[in-house]
Amino acid sequence: MMTEHTKVDHSMENLDSLEPTSAGPTVLEKSKPRSANMASNKVECNACPVLCQITEGRTGACDRWGNVDGVLTRVDPVVVMRRLSGKDASGQPAAGEAAVAATSEAGPDTELFVSGVASGTTYPDYKPAPFIVASKARGVDMVTVVTEGIFSYCSFKVKIDTDRYLGPEQSNIRHKGEIVGHVTTAEYGSQMLSLGGVHHLTGGSKKEGRITCDVMMALGNKQAVELTIDGGAQLVVQAGKAPIVDGKEEQRMRVGCGSATIGIFAKQWFGHVDEVIVVDDHITGVLTEHQAGRCLDTVPSGIKMKGRRSTPGRYFQVANPGNGWGGTDISDPLSIIEGFDPKVAHPGLRLLITSTTGEHAEYFELDEALQPQPKPMPEVLRKVVDRIGENCEPSLCSVMFLGGAGGSLRAGVTENPIWLTNSIKQALTNVTCGGAPAYVWAGGGITVMVDVMRMPDNSFGYVPTPAIVAPIEFTMALADYERLGGHMDNVRTIDEIMKTDHHHRIIDWHDPASPWPLGNKPMLA
Repeated sequence: MMTEHTKVDHSMENLDSLEPTSAGPTVLEKSKPRSANMASNKVECNACPVLCQITEGRTGACDRWGNVDGVLTRVDPVVVMRRLSGKDASGQPAAGEAAVAATSEAGPDTELFVSGVASGTTYPDYKPAPFIVASKARGVDMVTVVTEGIFSYCSFKVKIDTDRYLGPEQSNIRHKGEIVGHVTTAEYGSQMLSLGGVHHLTGGSKKEGRITCDVMMALGNKQAVELTIDGGAQLVVQAGKAPIVDGKEEQRMRVGCGSATIGIFAKQWFGHVDEVIVVDDHITGVLTEHQAGRCLDTVPSGIKMKGRRSTPGRYFQVANPGNGWGGTDISDPLSIIEGFDPKVAHPGLRLLITSTTGEHAEYFELDEALQPQPKPMPEVLRKVVDRIGENCEPSLCSVMFLGGAGGSLRAGVTENPIWLTNSIKQALTNVTCGGAPAYVWAGGGITVMVDVMRMPDNSFGYVPTPAIVAPIEFTMALADYERLGGHMDNVRTIDEIMKTDHHHRIIDWHDPASPWPLGNKPMLA
Protein backbone atom coordinates (compact mmCIF):
# COMPACT_ATOMS: atom_id res chain seq x y z
CA MET A 1 0.00 0.00 0.00
CA MET A 2 1.20 3.50 -0.80
CA THR A 3 1.72 5.26 2.52
CA GLU A 4 3.41 8.51 1.54
CA HIS A 5 4.61 10.34 -1.50
CA THR A 6 8.16 10.82 -2.57
CA LYS A 7 10.21 13.97 -3.05
CA VAL A 8 12.02 14.68 -6.26
CA ASP A 9 15.61 15.79 -6.42
CA HIS A 10 14.72 19.12 -8.08
CA SER A 11 11.98 21.80 -8.18
CA MET A 12 11.07 21.21 -4.55
CA GLU A 13 9.07 24.45 -4.42
CA ASN A 14 6.64 23.04 -6.98
CA LEU A 15 5.58 20.09 -4.83
CA ASP A 16 2.68 19.84 -2.40
CA SER A 17 2.92 17.85 0.82
CA LEU A 18 -0.51 16.21 0.63
CA GLU A 19 -0.82 12.59 1.66
CA PRO A 20 -2.19 10.25 -1.02
CA THR A 21 -5.86 9.45 -0.80
CA SER A 22 -5.96 6.04 -2.50
CA ALA A 23 -3.89 2.93 -2.75
CA GLY A 24 -3.44 -0.26 -4.75
CA PRO A 25 -1.88 -0.82 -8.16
CA THR A 26 -3.70 -0.52 -11.45
CA VAL A 27 -2.32 -0.15 -14.99
CA LEU A 28 1.34 -1.09 -14.99
CA GLU A 29 3.82 0.95 -16.97
CA LYS A 30 7.45 0.20 -17.64
CA SER A 31 9.66 2.70 -15.88
CA LYS A 32 12.61 4.43 -17.45
CA PRO A 33 15.89 2.55 -16.98
CA ARG A 34 17.50 3.47 -13.68
CA SER A 35 20.17 6.14 -14.05
CA ALA A 36 23.59 5.69 -12.53
CA ASN A 37 22.96 8.14 -9.69
CA MET A 38 19.53 6.74 -8.72
CA ALA A 39 19.20 4.54 -5.64
CA SER A 40 18.47 0.89 -6.32
CA ASN A 41 15.11 1.03 -4.53
CA LYS A 42 13.77 3.85 -6.72
CA VAL A 43 12.14 4.10 -10.14
CA GLU A 44 11.96 7.20 -12.27
CA CYS A 45 8.44 8.13 -13.28
CA ASN A 46 8.13 9.46 -16.83
CA ALA A 47 4.35 10.04 -16.68
CA CYS A 48 4.96 13.82 -16.62
CA PRO A 49 7.90 16.19 -17.08
CA VAL A 50 8.72 16.33 -13.33
CA LEU A 51 10.43 12.88 -13.48
CA CYS A 52 9.98 11.95 -9.82
CA GLN A 53 12.39 9.37 -8.46
CA ILE A 54 10.03 7.23 -6.40
CA THR A 55 11.10 5.04 -3.51
CA GLU A 56 9.48 1.61 -3.28
CA GLY A 57 6.16 1.78 -1.45
CA ARG A 58 5.67 5.49 -2.12
CA THR A 59 3.88 7.63 -4.66
CA GLY A 60 5.18 10.48 -6.76
CA ALA A 61 4.39 14.13 -6.10
CA CYS A 62 1.05 13.85 -7.91
CA ASP A 63 -0.15 10.94 -5.72
CA ARG A 64 -1.18 9.20 -8.94
CA TRP A 65 1.87 7.07 -9.75
CA GLY A 66 3.83 4.91 -7.35
CA ASN A 67 6.61 2.36 -7.01
CA VAL A 68 5.03 -1.05 -6.48
CA ASP A 69 7.66 -3.77 -6.14
CA GLY A 70 10.01 -1.82 -8.37
CA VAL A 71 7.41 -1.20 -11.10
CA LEU A 72 6.00 2.22 -11.98
CA THR A 73 2.28 1.84 -11.33
CA ARG A 74 -0.85 3.94 -11.71
CA VAL A 75 -2.25 3.86 -8.18
CA ASP A 76 -5.99 4.47 -8.60
CA PRO A 77 -8.36 1.97 -10.23
CA VAL A 78 -9.49 2.65 -13.78
CA VAL A 79 -13.16 3.68 -13.87
CA VAL A 80 -15.24 1.45 -16.13
CA MET A 81 -18.89 2.34 -16.74
CA ARG A 82 -21.66 -0.18 -17.10
CA ARG A 83 -24.98 0.31 -18.83
CA LEU A 84 -27.90 -2.08 -18.48
CA SER A 85 -29.44 -2.92 -21.82
CA GLY A 86 -32.26 -0.54 -22.69
CA LYS A 87 -32.36 0.93 -19.17
CA ASP A 88 -30.94 3.97 -17.52
CA ALA A 89 -28.89 4.08 -14.33
CA SER A 90 -32.05 3.87 -12.19
CA GLY A 91 -33.19 0.70 -13.94
CA GLN A 92 -36.03 2.45 -15.77
CA PRO A 93 -36.52 2.25 -19.55
CA ALA A 94 -33.97 4.57 -21.10
CA ALA A 95 -34.85 7.53 -23.27
CA GLY A 96 -33.32 8.99 -26.41
CA GLU A 97 -30.04 7.46 -27.58
CA ALA A 98 -29.94 4.95 -24.73
CA ALA A 99 -33.30 3.47 -25.70
CA VAL A 100 -31.93 1.83 -28.85
CA ALA A 101 -32.06 -1.94 -28.64
CA ALA A 102 -28.82 -3.39 -27.34
CA THR A 103 -28.71 -6.31 -29.74
CA SER A 104 -28.59 -6.63 -33.48
CA GLU A 105 -27.93 -9.23 -36.14
CA ALA A 106 -24.24 -8.48 -35.74
CA GLY A 107 -24.32 -9.37 -32.04
CA PRO A 108 -24.86 -7.63 -28.72
CA ASP A 109 -23.75 -4.08 -28.07
CA THR A 110 -20.93 -3.48 -25.65
CA GLU A 111 -22.34 -2.54 -22.26
CA LEU A 112 -19.03 -1.47 -20.69
CA PHE A 113 -17.12 1.73 -21.39
CA VAL A 114 -13.52 2.25 -20.26
CA SER A 115 -13.20 5.88 -19.19
CA GLY A 116 -10.07 7.98 -19.02
CA VAL A 117 -10.37 8.33 -15.23
CA ALA A 118 -7.18 6.80 -13.79
CA SER A 119 -6.30 5.26 -17.15
CA GLY A 120 -2.76 6.62 -17.30
CA THR A 121 -1.13 9.00 -19.73
CA THR A 122 0.69 8.93 -23.05
CA TYR A 123 3.46 11.23 -21.78
CA PRO A 124 6.13 11.66 -23.16
CA ASP A 125 3.60 11.31 -25.96
CA TYR A 126 5.34 9.09 -28.47
CA LYS A 127 3.54 5.96 -27.23
CA PRO A 128 -0.02 4.75 -27.91
CA ALA A 129 -2.76 5.59 -25.43
CA PRO A 130 -3.05 3.32 -22.38
CA PHE A 131 -6.30 1.80 -23.66
CA ILE A 132 -7.45 1.44 -27.25
CA VAL A 133 -10.68 -0.47 -26.81
CA ALA A 134 -12.65 -2.41 -29.43
CA SER A 135 -16.39 -2.42 -28.86
CA LYS A 136 -19.68 -2.71 -30.73
CA ALA A 137 -22.55 -0.21 -30.97
CA ARG A 138 -25.73 -0.98 -32.95
CA GLY A 139 -23.86 -3.66 -34.81
CA VAL A 140 -20.98 -1.36 -35.81
CA ASP A 141 -17.41 -2.18 -34.80
CA MET A 142 -16.11 0.74 -32.77
CA VAL A 143 -12.86 1.86 -31.16
CA THR A 144 -12.41 4.12 -28.13
CA VAL A 145 -9.00 5.62 -27.47
CA VAL A 146 -8.70 6.29 -23.75
CA THR A 147 -6.15 8.43 -21.93
CA GLU A 148 -5.54 11.05 -19.27
CA GLY A 149 -4.49 14.34 -20.80
CA ILE A 150 -2.06 16.72 -19.13
CA PHE A 151 -3.58 20.16 -19.66
CA SER A 152 -1.78 23.47 -19.15
CA TYR A 153 -4.10 25.30 -21.53
CA CYS A 154 -7.29 24.80 -19.56
CA SER A 155 -9.64 26.66 -17.27
CA PHE A 156 -12.95 26.37 -15.48
CA LYS A 157 -15.90 28.55 -16.38
CA VAL A 158 -18.18 28.98 -13.38
CA LYS A 159 -21.80 30.07 -13.76
CA ILE A 160 -23.27 31.38 -10.52
CA ASP A 161 -27.03 31.75 -10.52
CA THR A 162 -27.60 34.93 -8.53
CA ASP A 163 -28.33 38.62 -8.97
CA ARG A 164 -26.06 39.47 -6.07
CA TYR A 165 -23.21 41.75 -6.93
CA LEU A 166 -20.01 39.72 -6.98
CA GLY A 167 -17.59 42.35 -8.20
CA PRO A 168 -16.68 44.58 -11.15
CA GLU A 169 -16.18 42.92 -14.52
CA GLN A 170 -12.49 42.08 -15.10
CA SER A 171 -11.80 42.09 -11.34
CA ASN A 172 -9.19 39.65 -10.10
CA ILE A 173 -10.33 36.59 -8.18
CA ARG A 174 -8.09 35.32 -5.40
CA HIS A 175 -7.60 32.17 -3.37
CA LYS A 176 -5.30 32.36 -0.36
CA GLY A 177 -4.19 35.75 -1.61
CA GLU A 178 -3.09 34.55 -5.07
CA ILE A 179 -4.82 35.61 -8.28
CA VAL A 180 -6.50 32.55 -9.85
CA GLY A 181 -8.93 34.11 -12.34
CA HIS A 182 -11.23 37.03 -13.08
CA VAL A 183 -14.86 38.10 -13.27
CA THR A 184 -16.20 37.96 -16.80
CA THR A 185 -19.41 39.15 -18.47
CA ALA A 186 -22.66 38.51 -16.60
CA GLU A 187 -25.35 36.46 -18.30
CA TYR A 188 -29.11 36.31 -17.82
CA GLY A 189 -29.69 35.80 -14.11
CA SER A 190 -26.15 34.58 -13.55
CA GLN A 191 -22.68 35.89 -12.80
CA MET A 192 -19.76 34.31 -14.66
CA LEU A 193 -16.23 33.60 -13.48
CA SER A 194 -13.18 32.39 -15.39
CA LEU A 195 -10.77 30.47 -13.17
CA GLY A 196 -7.40 28.97 -13.92
CA GLY A 197 -5.79 29.14 -17.32
CA VAL A 198 -2.25 28.85 -18.55
CA HIS A 199 -1.14 32.33 -17.51
CA HIS A 200 -2.02 31.68 -13.87
CA LEU A 201 -0.63 28.14 -13.95
CA THR A 202 2.72 28.97 -15.51
CA GLY A 203 2.91 32.71 -16.17
CA GLY A 204 3.17 33.94 -12.60
CA SER A 205 5.05 32.87 -9.48
CA LYS A 206 5.43 29.24 -8.46
CA LYS A 207 3.03 29.85 -5.57
CA GLU A 208 0.40 31.32 -7.91
CA GLY A 209 0.69 28.31 -10.21
CA ARG A 210 0.47 25.84 -7.34
CA ILE A 211 -2.57 27.49 -5.75
CA THR A 212 -4.29 27.90 -9.12
CA CYS A 213 -3.80 24.20 -9.74
CA ASP A 214 -5.26 23.39 -6.31
CA VAL A 215 -8.35 25.50 -7.04
CA MET A 216 -8.86 23.97 -10.46
CA MET A 217 -8.55 20.39 -9.27
CA ALA A 218 -10.93 21.02 -6.37
CA LEU A 219 -13.53 22.63 -8.67
CA GLY A 220 -13.29 19.77 -11.17
CA ASN A 221 -13.70 17.23 -8.39
CA LYS A 222 -16.90 18.94 -7.18
CA GLN A 223 -15.36 20.28 -3.98
CA ALA A 224 -16.06 23.62 -2.32
CA VAL A 225 -13.60 26.46 -2.99
CA GLU A 226 -13.37 29.79 -1.18
CA LEU A 227 -12.76 32.80 -3.41
CA THR A 228 -12.39 36.54 -2.87
CA ILE A 229 -13.11 39.07 -5.60
CA ASP A 230 -11.15 42.32 -5.57
CA GLY A 231 -13.61 45.11 -4.79
CA GLY A 232 -16.41 42.59 -4.42
CA ALA A 233 -17.72 39.59 -2.58
CA GLN A 234 -16.35 36.59 -0.77
CA LEU A 235 -17.67 33.37 -2.26
CA VAL A 236 -17.90 29.68 -1.62
CA VAL A 237 -18.36 27.90 -4.94
CA GLN A 238 -19.08 24.20 -5.46
CA ALA A 239 -20.44 22.44 -8.54
CA GLY A 240 -24.08 21.48 -8.12
CA LYS A 241 -24.48 23.48 -4.90
CA ALA A 242 -25.93 26.88 -4.10
CA PRO A 243 -23.31 29.64 -3.97
CA ILE A 244 -22.53 31.30 -0.67
CA VAL A 245 -22.08 35.05 -1.12
CA ASP A 246 -20.64 37.00 1.81
CA GLY A 247 -21.68 34.23 4.18
CA LYS A 248 -25.26 33.91 2.87
CA GLU A 249 -26.42 30.92 0.87
CA GLU A 250 -28.31 32.01 -2.23
CA GLN A 251 -31.75 30.56 -2.86
CA ARG A 252 -33.06 31.74 -6.23
CA MET A 253 -31.98 33.05 -9.58
CA ARG A 254 -34.22 35.75 -11.00
CA VAL A 255 -37.28 34.96 -13.08
CA GLY A 256 -36.17 37.59 -15.59
CA CYS A 257 -35.12 41.23 -15.69
CA GLY A 258 -37.52 43.85 -14.34
CA SER A 259 -38.99 44.47 -17.77
CA ALA A 260 -39.51 40.76 -18.45
CA THR A 261 -41.14 40.31 -15.04
CA ILE A 262 -43.57 43.12 -15.85
CA GLY A 263 -44.43 41.44 -19.14
CA ILE A 264 -44.94 38.02 -17.57
CA PHE A 265 -47.18 39.09 -14.69
CA ALA A 266 -48.84 42.30 -15.95
CA LYS A 267 -52.19 40.65 -16.59
CA GLN A 268 -52.19 39.04 -13.15
CA TRP A 269 -51.65 42.43 -11.50
CA PHE A 270 -54.17 44.24 -13.69
CA GLY A 271 -57.12 45.61 -11.74
CA HIS A 272 -55.59 44.81 -8.33
CA VAL A 273 -52.93 47.53 -8.14
CA ASP A 274 -52.34 50.91 -9.78
CA GLU A 275 -48.58 50.75 -10.24
CA VAL A 276 -45.89 48.06 -10.04
CA ILE A 277 -42.13 48.56 -9.96
CA VAL A 278 -39.86 45.54 -10.43
CA VAL A 279 -36.41 46.47 -9.15
CA ASP A 280 -33.48 45.08 -11.12
CA ASP A 281 -29.83 46.02 -11.52
CA HIS A 282 -30.16 45.51 -15.28
CA ILE A 283 -33.58 46.88 -16.27
CA THR A 284 -36.09 48.11 -13.70
CA GLY A 285 -39.66 47.82 -14.98
CA VAL A 286 -42.60 50.19 -14.38
CA LEU A 287 -45.99 48.70 -15.21
CA THR A 288 -48.06 51.70 -16.36
CA GLU A 289 -45.32 52.98 -18.69
CA HIS A 290 -44.39 49.54 -20.00
CA GLN A 291 -45.85 48.31 -23.28
CA ALA A 292 -47.57 45.48 -21.40
CA GLY A 293 -49.37 48.06 -19.25
CA ARG A 294 -50.30 50.11 -22.27
CA CYS A 295 -51.78 47.11 -24.02
CA LEU A 296 -53.90 46.50 -20.91
CA ASP A 297 -54.98 50.16 -20.84
CA THR A 298 -53.52 50.83 -17.40
CA VAL A 299 -53.90 54.42 -16.16
CA PRO A 300 -50.66 56.44 -15.81
CA SER A 301 -49.61 56.81 -12.19
CA GLY A 302 -47.46 59.94 -12.50
CA ILE A 303 -44.49 58.19 -10.95
CA LYS A 304 -41.06 59.79 -11.39
CA MET A 305 -38.20 57.29 -11.35
CA LYS A 306 -34.50 57.73 -10.77
CA GLY A 307 -32.07 56.27 -13.28
CA ARG A 308 -31.79 56.51 -17.03
CA ARG A 309 -34.99 55.93 -18.97
CA SER A 310 -34.46 53.53 -21.86
CA THR A 311 -37.68 52.69 -23.66
CA PRO A 312 -41.10 53.24 -22.04
CA GLY A 313 -41.31 51.50 -18.68
CA ARG A 314 -37.68 50.36 -18.73
CA TYR A 315 -35.03 52.11 -16.63
CA PHE A 316 -31.29 51.57 -16.43
CA GLN A 317 -29.05 52.42 -13.45
CA VAL A 318 -31.74 53.13 -10.88
CA ALA A 319 -29.11 52.23 -8.25
CA ASN A 320 -25.64 50.78 -8.00
CA PRO A 321 -25.00 47.03 -8.15
CA GLY A 322 -25.06 45.34 -4.77
CA ASN A 323 -26.57 42.68 -2.53
CA GLY A 324 -29.91 44.38 -1.98
CA TRP A 325 -33.16 44.42 -3.91
CA GLY A 326 -32.87 42.93 -7.41
CA GLY A 327 -29.07 42.88 -7.36
CA THR A 328 -28.86 46.60 -6.51
CA ASP A 329 -27.44 48.21 -3.40
CA ILE A 330 -30.78 49.47 -2.09
CA SER A 331 -32.51 48.30 1.08
CA ASP A 332 -35.24 50.95 0.93
CA PRO A 333 -37.30 50.44 -2.25
CA LEU A 334 -38.65 54.00 -2.11
CA SER A 335 -35.13 55.36 -2.62
CA ILE A 336 -35.38 54.84 -6.40
CA ILE A 337 -38.51 57.02 -6.66
CA GLU A 338 -38.09 60.78 -7.05
CA GLY A 339 -41.78 61.47 -6.48
CA PHE A 340 -45.22 61.59 -8.12
CA ASP A 341 -46.66 64.17 -10.48
CA PRO A 342 -49.54 65.81 -8.55
CA LYS A 343 -51.35 66.43 -11.83
CA VAL A 344 -51.56 62.70 -12.45
CA ALA A 345 -51.18 60.82 -9.15
CA HIS A 346 -53.93 60.73 -6.52
CA PRO A 347 -54.26 59.84 -2.83
CA GLY A 348 -54.95 56.15 -2.30
CA LEU A 349 -52.93 55.12 -5.37
CA ARG A 350 -51.86 51.50 -4.82
CA LEU A 351 -48.17 50.74 -5.37
CA LEU A 352 -46.40 47.37 -5.35
CA ILE A 353 -42.59 47.20 -5.42
CA THR A 354 -40.96 43.81 -5.82
CA SER A 355 -37.62 42.30 -6.78
CA THR A 356 -37.03 39.94 -9.70
CA THR A 357 -36.95 36.94 -7.35
CA GLY A 358 -39.89 37.91 -5.15
CA GLU A 359 -37.62 37.69 -2.10
CA HIS A 360 -38.21 41.40 -1.51
CA ALA A 361 -41.67 42.91 -1.90
CA GLU A 362 -43.58 45.76 -0.22
CA TYR A 363 -46.97 47.35 -0.75
CA PHE A 364 -47.74 51.08 -0.36
CA GLU A 365 -50.61 53.50 -0.77
CA LEU A 366 -50.22 57.25 -1.39
CA ASP A 367 -51.41 59.57 1.37
CA GLU A 368 -52.89 63.04 0.91
CA ALA A 369 -49.40 64.47 0.36
CA LEU A 370 -48.76 61.82 -2.33
CA GLN A 371 -46.20 60.11 -0.10
CA PRO A 372 -46.11 56.29 -0.20
CA GLN A 373 -47.14 54.73 3.11
CA PRO A 374 -46.56 51.03 3.85
CA LYS A 375 -49.69 48.92 4.10
CA PRO A 376 -50.41 45.21 4.51
CA MET A 377 -50.12 43.52 1.14
CA PRO A 378 -53.45 42.31 -0.27
CA GLU A 379 -53.59 38.55 -0.62
CA VAL A 380 -54.18 38.73 -4.38
CA LEU A 381 -50.89 40.61 -4.79
CA ARG A 382 -49.08 38.28 -2.38
CA LYS A 383 -50.06 35.34 -4.57
CA VAL A 384 -48.47 36.97 -7.62
CA VAL A 385 -45.29 37.79 -5.69
CA ASP A 386 -45.18 34.18 -4.51
CA ARG A 387 -45.63 33.09 -8.11
CA ILE A 388 -42.55 35.12 -9.09
CA GLY A 389 -40.60 33.09 -6.55
CA GLU A 390 -42.19 29.87 -7.78
CA ASN A 391 -40.91 30.61 -11.27
CA CYS A 392 -37.36 31.25 -10.12
CA GLU A 393 -35.03 28.30 -10.52
CA PRO A 394 -32.82 27.29 -7.58
CA SER A 395 -29.54 29.14 -7.34
CA LEU A 396 -26.70 26.80 -8.32
CA CYS A 397 -23.04 26.84 -9.27
CA SER A 398 -22.28 25.18 -12.61
CA VAL A 399 -18.66 24.32 -13.33
CA MET A 400 -17.47 23.71 -16.89
CA PHE A 401 -14.03 22.35 -17.69
CA LEU A 402 -12.56 23.95 -20.82
CA GLY A 403 -9.38 22.44 -22.20
CA GLY A 404 -7.31 22.39 -25.35
CA ALA A 405 -6.71 18.79 -26.41
CA GLY A 406 -5.08 19.64 -29.70
CA GLY A 407 -1.53 19.03 -28.53
CA SER A 408 0.70 16.01 -28.23
CA LEU A 409 -1.80 13.65 -26.61
CA ARG A 410 -3.14 13.12 -30.14
CA ALA A 411 -0.03 11.05 -30.83
CA GLY A 412 -1.51 8.43 -28.54
CA VAL A 413 -4.33 8.08 -31.05
CA THR A 414 -2.53 8.27 -34.40
CA GLU A 415 0.90 8.87 -35.86
CA ASN A 416 -0.56 11.73 -37.92
CA PRO A 417 -2.36 13.93 -35.35
CA ILE A 418 -4.05 16.28 -37.80
CA TRP A 419 -6.12 13.36 -39.05
CA LEU A 420 -7.68 13.00 -35.59
CA THR A 421 -8.50 16.72 -35.50
CA ASN A 422 -10.08 16.50 -38.96
CA SER A 423 -12.03 13.41 -37.97
CA ILE A 424 -13.54 15.26 -35.01
CA LYS A 425 -14.43 18.27 -37.15
CA GLN A 426 -16.07 15.94 -39.68
CA ALA A 427 -18.21 14.43 -36.88
CA LEU A 428 -16.66 11.00 -37.40
CA THR A 429 -15.12 10.94 -33.91
CA ASN A 430 -16.97 11.62 -30.69
CA VAL A 431 -15.10 13.20 -27.77
CA THR A 432 -16.05 12.49 -24.17
CA CYS A 433 -14.43 13.31 -20.84
CA GLY A 434 -14.91 10.59 -18.28
CA GLY A 435 -17.75 9.36 -20.47
CA ALA A 436 -19.55 12.72 -20.27
CA PRO A 437 -20.54 14.45 -23.51
CA ALA A 438 -18.00 17.13 -24.44
CA TYR A 439 -18.83 20.14 -26.59
CA VAL A 440 -16.15 20.76 -29.23
CA TRP A 441 -15.60 24.44 -29.97
CA ALA A 442 -15.52 25.73 -33.51
CA GLY A 443 -12.24 26.75 -35.10
CA GLY A 444 -8.83 25.17 -34.97
CA GLY A 445 -7.62 22.56 -32.55
CA ILE A 446 -9.63 20.33 -30.25
CA THR A 447 -11.01 22.67 -27.60
CA VAL A 448 -13.52 20.80 -25.48
CA MET A 449 -15.94 21.89 -22.76
CA VAL A 450 -17.70 19.57 -20.33
CA ASP A 451 -19.96 19.88 -17.29
CA VAL A 452 -18.06 18.38 -14.36
CA MET A 453 -21.36 17.25 -12.76
CA ARG A 454 -21.73 14.76 -15.60
CA MET A 455 -18.30 13.27 -14.95
CA PRO A 456 -17.47 10.60 -12.35
CA ASP A 457 -16.37 11.83 -8.96
CA ASN A 458 -12.67 12.62 -8.60
CA SER A 459 -12.08 12.69 -12.34
CA PHE A 460 -9.34 15.32 -12.15
CA GLY A 461 -5.76 15.10 -10.97
CA TYR A 462 -2.65 17.21 -11.35
CA VAL A 463 1.03 17.15 -12.04
CA PRO A 464 3.29 19.59 -10.20
CA THR A 465 4.59 21.28 -13.34
CA PRO A 466 1.81 22.55 -12.57
CA ALA A 467 -0.96 21.30 -14.85
CA ILE A 468 -4.36 19.62 -14.63
CA VAL A 469 -4.86 15.97 -15.53
CA ALA A 470 -8.26 15.19 -17.05
CA PRO A 471 -9.79 12.11 -18.68
CA ILE A 472 -10.52 12.17 -22.39
CA GLU A 473 -11.84 9.55 -24.80
CA PHE A 474 -12.12 9.47 -28.58
CA THR A 475 -14.73 7.08 -29.99
CA MET A 476 -15.13 6.23 -33.68
CA ALA A 477 -15.89 3.39 -36.06
CA LEU A 478 -13.09 0.86 -36.32
CA ALA A 479 -12.83 1.46 -40.07
CA ASP A 480 -12.45 5.21 -39.51
CA TYR A 481 -9.76 4.58 -36.91
CA GLU A 482 -7.79 2.48 -39.32
CA ARG A 483 -8.14 5.14 -42.03
CA LEU A 484 -6.75 7.89 -39.81
CA GLY A 485 -3.62 5.87 -39.11
CA GLY A 486 -4.51 4.61 -35.66
CA HIS A 487 -2.38 2.28 -33.57
CA MET A 488 -4.14 -0.87 -34.76
CA ASP A 489 -1.64 -3.22 -33.11
CA ASN A 490 -2.69 -1.87 -29.73
CA VAL A 491 -6.45 -2.39 -30.11
CA ARG A 492 -7.82 -4.73 -27.44
CA THR A 493 -11.33 -6.02 -26.83
CA ILE A 494 -13.19 -5.00 -23.73
CA ASP A 495 -13.23 -8.63 -22.59
CA GLU A 496 -9.45 -8.84 -22.86
CA ILE A 497 -9.02 -5.64 -20.89
CA MET A 498 -11.33 -6.76 -18.12
CA LYS A 499 -9.50 -10.07 -17.81
CA THR A 500 -5.93 -8.77 -17.90
CA ASP A 501 -6.21 -5.36 -16.17
CA HIS A 502 -7.53 -6.44 -12.82
CA HIS A 503 -7.36 -3.13 -10.95
CA HIS A 504 -10.45 -1.40 -12.21
CA ARG A 505 -13.65 -0.10 -10.69
CA ILE A 506 -17.03 -0.62 -12.35
CA ILE A 507 -19.71 1.99 -11.77
CA ASP A 508 -23.22 2.10 -13.17
CA TRP A 509 -23.77 4.75 -15.82
CA HIS A 510 -24.14 7.70 -13.47
CA ASP A 511 -26.05 10.22 -15.57
CA PRO A 512 -29.19 8.92 -17.28
CA ALA A 513 -29.67 12.37 -18.85
CA SER A 514 -26.42 11.96 -20.80
CA PRO A 515 -26.17 9.81 -23.92
CA TRP A 516 -24.27 6.54 -23.69
CA PRO A 517 -20.73 7.32 -24.96
CA LEU A 518 -20.63 4.48 -27.48
CA GLY A 519 -22.50 5.42 -30.61
CA ASN A 520 -23.30 8.95 -29.44
CA LYS A 521 -23.23 11.72 -32.00
CA PRO A 522 -20.49 14.35 -31.50
CA MET A 523 -21.40 17.67 -29.88
CA LEU A 524 -19.97 20.16 -32.36
CA ALA A 525 -20.22 23.88 -32.77
